Formats: sequence, structure tokens, C-alpha cells
Amino acid sequence: MVATPSTQPFAAQPFAALREDDSPHTHVAITFAPLSLEQVYGLADDSANGAIVVMSGMVRDNTEGRSVVALEYQAYEPMALVVFKQIAAQMRQRWSEITRIVIHHRTGKLVVGEISVLVAVGSPHRGEAFAACQYAIDTLKHNAPIWKKEHWQDGSTSWVSIGACEAEEALNVGAGS
Repeated sequence: MVATPSTQPFAAQPFAALREDDSPHTHVAITFAPLSLEQVYGLADDSANGAIVVMSGMVRDNTEGRSVVALEYQAYEPMALVVFKQIAAQMRQRWSEITRIVIHHRTGKLVVGEISVLVAVGSPHRGEAFAACQYAIDTLKHNAPIWKKEHWQDGSTSWVSIGACEAEEALNVGAGS
């Protein structure tokens, strides 16, 4: 199913049921400006950390054998930020020792090699930091109201919800491809 920003259903809990993480040690953002690894790392840094895990999602040059020249991201920003805070709250419930959480996503047209999403988790122990970081990106990709338009080498384009991309990737991995 190809979804456009105006037709994609929101997959997370109803708005009123969302619990947000308003911790001063959580930083979430959606921005048109380029994302900074250094800034995100700095926001995740804390003297109690034994580890900081950073996940950087980038625009790659192909999808399913087709050449990609750019991706264009759009988000329903108010709701996406609520979802990011909800993810942070869930992370803090599951991994109570986490010191810092940073979730930043970019919008606009990005070319191959540019960073589209950064997630950083600071924790006293690396195991929790790795697990929490993976949870954050996987949950974001399934729940946040963010869409991408793929710009193909042949000049064509197609809208895809990020959650739909992840579900398709999971099916492909499960099928052994």
C-alpha cells in the first residue's frame, strides 16, 4: 500500500491516551536543518554514562534494486513530537537507568548520504543503551506520523509511510531475502 501524507492512518495510541516524557534529560526535535552527530552526542552525554549509543539513519542510494537520488520527508510535527516523547517515556520505564534520550528527525528533501534521523541513548551500561536505542528507532519507524517520498533515478517518485517500509523490510527478512 502506498500512502500519502493525507491518507496514512496514525498507528499509535489515541492522542488522549499518550503519556509524554517531559524529563529535562530527553530532547526531541523535528527540523528542516541538517542533523548534527556532535550535537546529539553532546545532548546524550552525562557523567553517569558508561555508554552512549547513537543510531544514524541515512539516505541510501537504492531500494529494492532501484536507484534512489533523494528522499523527501514530511511529518505531522505536533503528533510526531508527542510520539517521540511517548517512546522516551516507555524507554525510561523499561530501562530505568537511562540518563539521556535524544530523538531528532529531519524533514525536507535529502540526497544520498545525508542523515535523516538520529537517536542517542546515554546509560551507565552498554547493554541497556544498545537495547533502548534499537527500541527507540524501531518504535519511531512504526508509530511516528512521518512519510517519505522516494525520488528515483528515472525521475519517478512514490510516497511511502516509514512504518510501511519497516513492515515490508521485516517481511523480506523473515522470508530470507
